[in-house]
Amino acid sequence: MAVTIKDVAKLADVAPSTVSRVIANNSRISEATKRKVKKAMEQLGYHPNQNARSLAIQSTQTIGLVMPSSGDVVFQNPFFSMVLQGISESAHNKKYAMHMTTGKSDEEIFEAVIHMVQGKRVDGMILLNSKVEDKAISYLRERDFPFVVIGKPSKDAEEITHVDNDNVRAMREATEYLIDHGHRKIAFIGGSLELMVTVDRLNGYKQALKKENIPIKNEYILHEEFLREGGQEAVSELMALEQRPTSLAVVDDLMALGVLSTLDELGIRVPEEISVVSFNNVLLSEMSKPPLTSIDINIFELGYQASRSLIQKIENRTEPTKRIIIPHKLVERQSCSHQIPITIDEQNADGNENL
Repeated sequence: MAVTIKDVAKLADVAPSTVSRVIANNSRISEATKRKVKKAMEQLGYHPNQNARSLAIQSTQTIGLVMPSSGDVVFQNPFFSMVLQGISESAHNKKYAMHMTTGKSDEEIFEAVIHMVQGKRVDGMILLNSKVEDKAISYLRERDFPFVVIGKPSKDAEEITHVDNDNVRAMREATEYLIDHGHRKIAFIGGSLELMVTVDRLNGYKQALKKENIPIKNEYILHEEFLREGGQEAVSELMALEQRPTSLAVVDDLMALGVLSTLDELGIRVPEEISVVSFNNVLLSEMSKPPLTSIDINIFELGYQASRSLIQKIENRTEPTKRIIIPHKLVERQSCSHQIPITIDEQNADGNENL
C-alpha cells in the first residue's frame, strides 16, 4: 500500500496540513518541524507527487531559459555553458527544473516566450542576454510575469531585476591596461550594437581613450558575432589598414581565439608585434597560444544569482527589484607586452598620434 501524507503526519506527530506545508517549503513552518517531517518522510520512503502538487498550488516548479536567437552562438560559445551551470546549480538547490527555448530569429523567440507564459509551462523566466529593443521584456512586464535578465536592460533598469557586471568599468580597465603598456593605437572588436553588453563595453573603451586624449578612430572599432569567425573577420580588416593598431581590446574569448589564429596565419606575433586583451576568462583563454590576458566576469555567478533571484520572485511576488553587480578582475597572461615608444620622427610621420 502506498504511503500517504496522513502516514507521515502520524509518525511525525503533526497535522497532515503541516506535512503539506513542509513539502511546499512554507516559510511559516519552523526548521525544527521541517526536520521532523522530513525525517518521517525518509523513514517511510514517502515521495511527494509533484504533478499533483503543481496542480494544487498552480506551480510548475520550472523556470524558463530564453536563449539568444542564434543556435550556433549558444552551442559554440563557452559563456552559455558556464552560465547554464550556475543557473542549474541554484535551481537544483530549490528543486526547480529548467525549460530552455531558442529560435532562429528574435520573432521566433518572442513567440516561444508567449507560449510559455500563456501555456503556464514555467513559473518564471531568465533572459540570457539584454537587447537594446527587447519585445520579450516589454511583454513580461505587461503580464506582470516573474523574470530576471542577465545583463543591463536598456530601459527602466531600476524597475527590472537584473544580474550584470559593470561592463563600462571592466572595458575601461582593460583599455587602460593596454595604455599603461604604452599602447595608443588600440582597436575595439565587439559584438552587435543591439546588445547592451556591447554598448556598455564600447563606452568603457571610449572613456579610457578620452581620459588620455587619445583620438577615437572609427576604423579601429568593429562589430562582429560572438564567434571565432567574427574575430577572424575583424582582425583581417584591421590588419589591412595603412595604420595598423598595436593592440586589440576584444569583448569575448571565442572571438579572441579567431583573432589569434588569423594573426598567426598573417605571421604577426603576439605579443611581440601586437597585444590582445579579451573578456570572459573561459578555459579557451588559458589554453590558447599565447594564453590570453582576459577579464574574468564570474560567469557561473552571473547564472547562479539570476536563478536565485528569480526563484525568490516566484516564491514571493512582493520581492523587491534588485540590481546585482557581479565583480570582475583582470587575469594577466602572455598576450600583452609593452609597446616601444615611438620616436619624434615617427610621430611626425603619423599626424594622428597625440603624444
